[in-house]
Amino acid sequence: MTFATPPSPTGGWRALRPGTRVVVRRRLAPTGPVVSDGGSAHRWTDLIGFVVEVSDAGLRLRTDPVPGRGEPEEVTVAAADIAAAKPVPPRPVRRSGPPR
Repeated sequence: MTFATPPSPTGGWRALRPGTRVVVRRRLAPTGPVVSDGGSAHRWTDLIGFVVEVSDAGLRLRTDPVPGRGEPEEVTVAAADIAAAKPVPPRPVRRSGPPR
């Protein structure tokens, strides 16, 4: 059984604007055995990135990897897989050197 995320009264993820840095909780494909209530075991993951596009089909993001840990890539998240999304502040600036 698939559950689509209903739109919230304030617009939810559909109100996000391109260029906004966001965190998106998304549902991954079911894995493992069927659970006792007849459903499937779902896994979740969070993506942090910048909104590239918002449509009824979902969100397209440019990921924001930690510096030195990969390159940004574009990821499409289907509307039915979005559990939550919200804006987050810019990545903190990391300072090196001894504390003052």
